[in-house]
Parts: sequence; structure tokens; C-alpha cells
Amino acid sequence: MTETNIKTLKQAILYSITAPDEKQEARFKAFLAKKYGEEVELTWEKSDAFPGGFRLEIENEIYDWSVNGRFQQLRDTLTTVPKQNGNIIPLIKETIESWTPQTMAQEVGTVTTVGDGIATIEGLEGATFGEILIFASGVRGMVQDLRENEIGCILFDESDEVFAGSTVKRTGKTAGVPVGEAFLGRVVNALGMPIDGRGEIIADGYREIEHAAPGIIDRQPVNVSMETGILTIDAMFPIGRGQRELIIGDRQTGKTTIALDTILNQKGKDVICIYVAIGQKASSVAQLVETLRNHDAMDYSIVVNASASDAAPLQYIAPYAGCALGEYFMEKGKDVLIVYDDLSKHAVAYRTLSLLLERPPGREAYPGDVFYLHSRLLERSARLSDERGGGSITALPIVETQAGDVSAYIPTNIISITDGQIFLESDLFFAGQRPAVNVGLSVSRVGGDAQTKAMKKAAGALRLDLAQYREMEVFTQFASDLDDATRNQLTYGQGLMRLLRQPQYNPLQHHQKVVILVTALAHLLQDVPLDQISDMKMALLEHFDTAHFDLCQRINETRQLSDEDKDEIIRISKDFIQRAMK
Repeated sequence: MTETNIKTLKQAILYSITAPDEKQEARFKAFLAKKYGEEVELTWEKSDAFPGGFRLEIENEIYDWSVNGRFQQLRDTLTTVPKQNGNIIPLIKETIESWTPQTMAQEVGTVTTVGDGIATIEGLEGATFGEILIFASGVRGMVQDLRENEIGCILFDESDEVFAGSTVKRTGKTAGVPVGEAFLGRVVNALGMPIDGRGEIIADGYREIEHAAPGIIDRQPVNVSMETGILTIDAMFPIGRGQRELIIGDRQTGKTTIALDTILNQKGKDVICIYVAIGQKASSVAQLVETLRNHDAMDYSIVVNASASDAAPLQYIAPYAGCALGEYFMEKGKDVLIVYDDLSKHAVAYRTLSLLLERPPGREAYPGDVFYLHSRLLERSARLSDERGGGSITALPIVETQAGDVSAYIPTNIISITDGQIFLESDLFFAGQRPAVNVGLSVSRVGGDAQTKAMKKAAGALRLDLAQYREMEVFTQFASDLDDATRNQLTYGQGLMRLLRQPQYNPLQHHQKVVILVTALAHLLQDVPLDQISDMKMALLEHFDTAHFDLCQRINETRQLSDEDKDEIIRISKDFIQRAMK
């Protein structure tokens, strides 16, 4: 008995008002054979739905050569026409005159299941990871999971209009956001759409949200200071342009305040600031935007908001969208500061999507690739080489800890990715030490390379003095039994801690930090009562700004501190404090 191999032919269906003649049928078959490399069985079905043309379907691909199909092609082409100076009419005319319809296949799939912002689709064999899909209702989604016979897609809009059995087609485009100068001063969602009620944003282009980080050759060392205006950080944990410095601490310890003060401190320094809010209350973001406007900081800032009420897919792509906006400015040679607030909620959003996509959970129920989630985001922060324009992205990711546990899964992941961390301690915060920076656990791995020469010279042994004070702090309860040298050391340390307190939304200028540090480390505030140190500091700075403007301006412009200037600061401060104490 012989076995016969029966080869199943691919089936193609032609829909049109009239049947094709022999010549037309031969052309169809020749096209299909050339396209698919094998013989295809062609069947004709009468249909009045495609006037002025036909519709050819083969498996999951559709060739729509009807009037409506060609009109849709033209409409898709017009949506990609860039707007220049708000005048789009000439570009539309030029596009229409030069447009010719193309014989393009549309790959169409079918939704099998949908729910919780996730749709499972079968039939889109050519879909790629990160590709945008369009559902029949107009809802957009992004391919997030590739399986053998189906794909998992996250939805960017409400899933109510997507249902099992509805069709979905590929776009061939990866997820991206519009970018441009017009985004400055605006509040947008994770898709780059304005949500501040201030009108449409005219974009200069379109940029993919997932983009490869600059290579080693395209970077240069991080050695230019990105000053925060916060004395504690700039003196002991300097941040450089192109660095990634983690802000970590429990809830309500001032993490966002540090980031906000840093943004306010960039006024007039030609730095573009981007604040990405992930999973926060809309009212909190509105209050932050109002603060930025009140300090004239929105002129150089962009706020990307994926609030707690937004779907998990939008919270997932928000930081990548913000980074894409930052890269647009970086590649134009500008310096960018971007705040991710916060990546703990971002990881939770990704965990939600992954578990709904039935990916196996690992440690603390997070999927195994959660490290890659943040590493591919933060690696895009860099200072480009001069050949690439010399622009930079400095990242300040924020992570929330539970009861100060920095050894948890997500905190340890991000600590290993970043170039240092500023650890905020609850006990310090509630004791009134604000910003509540734990000097022992905080570090900047860039170090003095990103510090101005003036700050480096002024800061001197500040960190060592504070470390000695922390060692001796346990003896404060025995203050009456201590010798004079120990008591003086404790008083000096307490004065330093009080001096490092700084009200929010009040970043210090470069010369002000230098004056405070030089004065404090010369022990000139030793005899000032603790409760008067803050007032003395403000009075001293005001005296320098008014009576010694030339000295302050010289320090600001040269970023250096000569021995003569240091001695002059000590002399002026000593005279002022002595007069004030009388």
C-alpha cells in the first residue's frame, strides 16, 4: 500500500461586484504565486461592499483595492505629514499631488480574549515586539508578549470597545511619542497628548519610546556639575551631568521635594527638566505643576503624567516616553534633567501586566526580567561626546522603601544600576532634619569629579566631621559628665546638622553654599545657640549678597575659591557674627 502526500493549497478569496475574466484571474494567480512562492487556490465571491475595486483575502492578509481602501491609504499617509510653523496646507497639497496608491497587504488578526487592559490575539504571525496594533474600534495597543500561536497586547485606551472576535491589524510602527520644542511648559500623558487644557501641541517629529542607549564611544566622562541647590547634596554627594543618582527612602520623607528643588535650581542654567509622575494622585501632580509655575520653572520643564487612575500599560510606558522626549533635546546638544517619580510604582505596573500575560513570577512575585525593565531605561542617561553634540541626560530616579529596607528586591536592583543614592531616613525627617539625608548610607560614585573646585575646597572635611559627630552622638545623654573637648565636638556637630537644614523650594546659589561651608568649617558658628543658627545663616548670606556682591559674583563666575577669597570670607563672617552676637 503506497502513501500519497497530499499538499494543501493556500486559499485566497476575491470579493468584488463582478467576477474577474480569464485574463484578470490569471494576473491574480500570477501575483499570488510570486508573493507566496507557491500555487494558491483562488475563489471568487460576489460582494457589493467594495465598489470601484476588489478585496483579496489570503489567510491573515488583506489587499483592499476598493475606493474605501485606497482612501484609507491616503488618510494614513496624511496623518504622517509633519506640521511646520502651524502651516500644514501646502504640505497636504504636495502630498496629495505626489501620492500613488500601493499594493500593500494588511495583516489582520482576531481577538480571542480581552480583560484588565490585556488582549490576546491570534493570526498576526508577522507582528513584532513593541509594535502598535489598531483594533476595529480605533483602540490602540502594543505587542508585549510573543507566543507560538498567539500574541499578548497591552491596551492604551479603554478596553470596553474591544471584544472577543473583533479584528485587529498591524501598523508596522513601534510605540513612540511626538517630540519637539513646543512641549516645554506643558503637561502631557504617557502618549504625548496634552492634558493641561492649553490647546494642541505642534510636534517637530516622532520618536520611539524604546531606544538603544548610547555606546561607550558616544559618551564622555561625567565631570560637569549638575547642582541641586541643596547644601547637603552638593557638598557631600555631588551629581554630574549624565549621572544617575537614586533618591530612596520611605513614604513622606521628602524625596519629591529634593527632585523639585533641583528642578527649581536649574532656572537660567539652560537645562531642560522633565518630571515623570507614575501612579500618583492627579491632585498631587496638579499641585506640583502649580509650584513650578509659581517659580517660573515651567518655562523650561515638561511634566509627563500617568496617574494612579490611568491603566497599567500607560504607567508602564510613561518613563520611556519621558526619556524619549529628553533624548530629543539631548541630541540637539542640550542638557536634560529627568525625574522618574517613582520607579517602585513603575515596577508594580509592570508586574501587573506580566502576571496578566501569564509570565511566571519569581522573587517577590516580580517577573525575572524586571531588572531589564529599569536598566534599559536608566542606561539611556549619558553625557554625549562632543562629536555627538555634547548633550546630556541626568536621571534622578525615585524609589520608595518599606520601613527603610534598602535590601528589598526593587531597591537593590536600582541601586546596582545607578551611580549612587541619596538615602532619606524617616527618623531624621521626623526629628526636623530636612532634607533628611543619611550621610552614612548616601553616596555619589562620580564623587568630586562632578564638583566645582570652589565647592570641593569649601566642603573640605565636612563629611568626616559629621561622621565623627555621629560616633559621639550616643554620648549626648551624658553631656554633664563630658570633658570640654568632647562637649565642643558635640556642639560643633549639632551646629553642622542644624546648618544643613534647608526649607523646601529654597535652593541655594553656588556662592551661598561656599560661604556657608567656609564659615561653618572655620568653627565660626561654634558659639551661636542652636535655635539661632538658621536665622544667623540667612542674615549672613543676605549680608554677603548686599555688601560683598563682587566677591559673590567672582565665585559664581570662576567656580573657584582662591586662598585670598577664602580668608576674606572668614574675616567677613567673623566680624558679622561677632557684631550680631553682641
